[in-house]
Amino acid sequence: MALILIVDDQNTNRQIYAQIARRIEAEIEVVTCSGPIEALSWLAQNSPDLILTDFSMPGMQGDDFVGQIRSDRRLADVPVIVITVFEDRRLRLRALDAGATDLLISPVDHREFIARARNLLKMHRQSKVLSNRANSLLESLKKSESILAWTQRESESRLVNVINTLPVMVSATDLDGCYLFMNVNQANYLGLKVEQVVGRHRAEIFGSQVAERYDSIDQLVIASNHGIRSFEEEIVGADGNKRIFLTNKSPLVEGENVIGVVTSSQDITDRKAAETHLHHLAHHDTLTGLANRALLRDRVEREIGRCRRGDGRFALHLIDLDGFKQVNDVHGHATGDELLARVAEGLRIVAGKEDLVARLGGDEFAILQSNITSESQVEDMCKAAMEIMPGAIAGVQLSTPVTASVGISVHPEDGNSYEHLMRNADLAMYRTKAASGNGFSFFVSNMDARAREERRLDATLREALESNRFELLYQRQVDIKTGAIVGCEALLRMREADGTLVAPSEFLARAERNGMIMPINEWVIREACRQGARWREMGLPEFSVGVNLSPVQFQRQSVPLLVARILSETGLPAHLLDLELTESIVLHDRKQVALQLQQLRDLGVKISIDDFGTGCSSLSYVKHFPVDRLKIDQSFVHDLLENPSDAAIVRATINLGHSLGFEVIAEGVETEEVLRHLELEHCDKAQGYYFGKPQSAEKLQLAIQAQMPTKLVSLG
Repeated sequence: MALILIVDDQNTNRQIYAQIARRIEAEIEVVTCSGPIEALSWLAQNSPDLILTDFSMPGMQGDDFVGQIRSDRRLADVPVIVITVFEDRRLRLRALDAGATDLLISPVDHREFIARARNLLKMHRQSKVLSNRANSLLESLKKSESILAWTQRESESRLVNVINTLPVMVSATDLDGCYLFMNVNQANYLGLKVEQVVGRHRAEIFGSQVAERYDSIDQLVIASNHGIRSFEEEIVGADGNKRIFLTNKSPLVEGENVIGVVTSSQDITDRKAAETHLHHLAHHDTLTGLANRALLRDRVEREIGRCRRGDGRFALHLIDLDGFKQVNDVHGHATGDELLARVAEGLRIVAGKEDLVARLGGDEFAILQSNITSESQVEDMCKAAMEIMPGAIAGVQLSTPVTASVGISVHPEDGNSYEHLMRNADLAMYRTKAASGNGFSFFVSNMDARAREERRLDATLREALESNRFELLYQRQVDIKTGAIVGCEALLRMREADGTLVAPSEFLARAERNGMIMPINEWVIREACRQGARWREMGLPEFSVGVNLSPVQFQRQSVPLLVARILSETGLPAHLLDLELTESIVLHDRKQVALQLQQLRDLGVKISIDDFGTGCSSLSYVKHFPVDRLKIDQSFVHDLLENPSDAAIVRATINLGHSLGFEVIAEGVETEEVLRHLELEHCDKAQGYYFGKPQSAEKLQLAIQAQMPTKLVSLG
């Protein structure tokens, strides 16, 4: 079982990282600490297999914390991942200089976290195995030397018998390099008979070139009367194959005089192969065999140094596949993996001998194009990369065409560091995406201005979370037949430092991209449930509270676990919580979504499909999910009296929803005529400005009390 320590002063972060960590492999034990002091106290008695720590925490910075970990010999080789929200290269270098193994930028992508942590755990386990083997080797060498000293006082036959049992090649030479002894292990490897070796000079066995090297090393041992540091060497066996040995040389002493040198060599070929394999795994993608992000960074930094010396230029192409998620959804992950492998092979063919192709994760690739001399050379590379996108896999035509969106940054014009070049290539790639994909864009300066605005918005969102400047408004949901308020939808707003109220359209999209949507949505669910429980305690009639879920949140954390915890904390009955999901959530990894939805239904929570009809799904998909309600998008409701097509869509959605046992709610009702039409179509519920704009919890409470019988109101 692997033991992982998570250190973060934010309780929410600790919980999120712990949930992700438990998905790394089957048996994981997670320990969390709220700060470096608590962690160091725990580490004094424990040795984890992996440490995950935030950089900026009260009381001690991340580099000081990592430095104290590395000062403990027990923990010197434990991999440490440092997480920071800052994109300051100096902070990363401080963490690395202190001994950090890897870095992650917050908000952490859970798939990248899992992949890096899994590789580090594998490397740590292999390191333990190799360390144990090395210690065993050291003990055997010590034993062999001890035995040799003892056997020198014993008979020659006993000496031979003991040393011949060791799994080590052992020999002794005199001051001139002639063999005094060679054990059976070494003689067999060299294809010799032990009795043929004694008295012969090593040049007769290994040749003059190797003999000269050995003679010079032996003279150091003889002159110093001390053994030398072990060294690795290749020795050719009788079969002509080379194997790698760890060789140790010590003085052979008789009385107080050095009379020769004892050489012992341990076969470490398998260990070196394992180290080479681990090094490859650490720098290459397992699916495609391409370089990974770590190797790309190393090569880019080398290219920057080379170009600085030679005044050269190179280009960094960031390639994102358009339509890849649809291939996974429709054809399955096996086809998706085959597609990635095909793209990787095509990019290898496109790239030059001096170029590097890398897979950065998911459906994102990169090409480091060296020695560019013109913009047309870069454009040709982009076009060639776009042309290799396959239209069929294993003879099966893809239902969705896969194309490539490419962003390009050029050194030195667009940056003088790996981070700068990657960020600018990423900005250029998103510009291509925004223009419908299937093309390429060079980085231009106004992208940097947009990036600065995004960083400003990131800081505003973090400050709003820390300062509790998010608010909820509530829009009532009405039973069309009775006119009674039977529910509400919680709508998020953010208040700026100057008091301005900001609509979610201005910040939610960015929050989804930077990962902050997860703590924001967690706050929304908790606040809505807390308010719903308060209304219930006041004696108001039971009515549901609807909360929207983001696709990012649904994909990156266990929603059932989060909701169960919040319901327990707030005391709101599960059947009064209505989680509203867009169709894009339902279409992502349908098996996993269906499982989580069923777990939510098992809790008693209601599930609604929001904005129904605007996505690419249909009731043929939705009927396979545990859903309670469909919400007809307001774009169909608004013009249903003037547009026969909208009216037909509304009628069909209501009829089909009822046939599947779903309740149907119409959004965007603004006039009595539209309401009467929905009533004739037997729609169940409605919400919109006709009933009231989104309002505070207090105003909604008064509206509900106003429709209650006088006796009940007085009791409340």
